[in-house]
Amino acid sequence: MATEDSACAVAHGADDSQAGTRTLVAVFASPVAEFLLRYGEDLGYRTLLFEPDPSRAVPGVKVAAELPDPDEDTDVVVTDHHRPELGAALRDVLARPVRWAGVMGNPRHEGPHVAALRSLGVAEVDIARVHRPIGLDIGSRRPAEIAIATLAGLIADRNGRPGGFFGR
Repeated sequence: MATEDSACAVAHGADDSQAGTRTLVAVFASPVAEFLLRYGEDLGYRTLLFEPDPSRAVPGVKVAAELPDPDEDTDVVVTDHHRPELGAALRDVLARPVRWAGVMGNPRHEGPHVAALRSLGVAEVDIARVHRPIGLDIGSRRPAEIAIATLAGLIADRNGRPGGFFGR
């Protein structure tokens, strides 16, 4: 009952002790990344956009040209699997103790990150750490919907839950 009471208290605006300890890094500027960062802040994440190409900077968004030093409480979402820097960026993410790493993309075929990581000599065990597809399957089509599905999936994963509706 205490857990239920504390969840209810948080829902009514009480301070959440986990807020502010989580970090969300969106890799590569994209419309989905913008929504991830905006909504992520609302969910209590410290947010950061990692964009190695300065010409793709997003006005008003905190951008890092170098990958920050993520830790065990960092979730990393790669929002563009077509970028030539994909392999190098993901290799650098996997070299750190991030809690979760994922790449957006169609689940019906192998993601280009797999070949890119293999060509850079990344171990298969590390490649297997990359989640794809990401987020909950809610039929997302728009960038905001994809961001919501992704963040919902991250929340479910952090809480050890499968996601989806109650009682189904």
